[in-house]
Amino acid sequence: MGETAMRFAQSLFDFDKLKPLTGSNGKDGAQSETIHVPQKKKTREIPVAVLDIGTSKICCMIALSDMESRKITDIIGIGHHAAAGMKSGSIIDLKAVENAVGAAVQAAENMARPKMNGTSLQNIFVNIPALHATPHHFSVDVRISGHQIAEKDIEAALAQARNTAAPGQEDIVHVIPVSYSVDNQTGIRTPVGMYGHQLGVDISIISVLSTALKNFSGPVTANHLDIAGFCVSPYASGLSCLVQDERDLGCTIIDMGAGTTQIAVFFEGALIYTGAVPVGGQHVTNDIARGLTTSLMDAERLKILYGSAGHSGYSDHDTIDVPVIGESGEISGNKVPRSLMTGIIQPRLEETFEMVRAKLNDEGLGQVAGRRVVLTGGASQLAGLSELARHVLDKQVRLGSPEQLPGLPESTGGPGFATTLGMLSYAAEYAQSALETRRTPRLPALAVPNNFLKKAAGWIRENW
Repeated sequence: MGETAMRFAQSLFDFDKLKPLTGSNGKDGAQSETIHVPQKKKTREIPVAVLDIGTSKICCMIALSDMESRKITDIIGIGHHAAAGMKSGSIIDLKAVENAVGAAVQAAENMARPKMNGTSLQNIFVNIPALHATPHHFSVDVRISGHQIAEKDIEAALAQARNTAAPGQEDIVHVIPVSYSVDNQTGIRTPVGMYGHQLGVDISIISVLSTALKNFSGPVTANHLDIAGFCVSPYASGLSCLVQDERDLGCTIIDMGAGTTQIAVFFEGALIYTGAVPVGGQHVTNDIARGLTTSLMDAERLKILYGSAGHSGYSDHDTIDVPVIGESGEISGNKVPRSLMTGIIQPRLEETFEMVRAKLNDEGLGQVAGRRVVLTGGASQLAGLSELARHVLDKQVRLGSPEQLPGLPESTGGPGFATTLGMLSYAAEYAQSALETRRTPRLPALAVPNNFLKKAAGWIRENW
């Protein structure tokens, strides 16, 4: 993985320095004057690329990233294609996914080519749906003998956590330090430079089934691309949609896609949990099609135009025209109360949020997840959804839009692109870093019980 990431950084883009402009003597013999123009700071940019494989669409984005700040400076290529061969976050037809991936990548490359300085796309970061991921938590301690803590000590602690993981059927995709302790002092964010005898680290590790990684790798490598890294989808959505205070104090992001609803919990600035429930916007569309006896295409259109999670925002007398498919195949029109469609949509969404609530409670995250929920994803745009989520989850809820990165067209800046845009920020952070404190190696992993979540919940009880 390290060599791939370094190869990914092989192409650098430099801006030429501006040269001072020197005036010349005019006919009147005026003294020449040198105009000093500040030189533009020389930047080093690398292209980064991400691929978001979803149930309803596959999206590829290519951007330029500043190596020093590790920030996206310009989105230069975007391509998306209707997903094929996907169902509820899983691949069911590899060849169909391969073709859709190829179409999305080709479109992004064509758009980016003028700014790629003749280089071709070789490496790409790929998402993994949370349905295939498992969170683990480790607490490790390293003796440091009273000297000043350096980066190498943190690396030693992370290595100990990785080595604790036994070979199995899973690969590690994220290793994230949550908090540090030095001797008896806890809750330390950055221990580098401090003195102590023992360094402790609470670490969040996300692993994915090896078979799932191979399945998601296949359509990518078949299109002659190397994989620079993986990122679990709701983690990327959280990076894109949450503000720092939400990540610090505890927040749950719910990414409502077509086939699944994915969950990520952030606490003390770090990801501590990911999960998913197998229900998404496509299930709502299916319910409408069955309930109103119409086609899936018309059901999706009606959901977008008139769908609502609650009975507010329209009159009780409002009706909608529903194309109805008859037994012989002919299509006729039918007027139905708009409230009828709401009555079909609302129970499915209530069920979805109840499943999310149950999953968080079963994992002991009711308190750690905080009082804040952020909804995002393509299926989060129904009217009245935040109010319904607030009622079912009993938390403060807001709709989250992704961070607007430089060069992003308005058409691809909505909640449906939250994962893709979050992956760009993730790629900018890790693309050229072979030795990063929060690096993401792929090593075998096995869950090891510890009391990290209990400690976090206890901290909240004591301080809130």
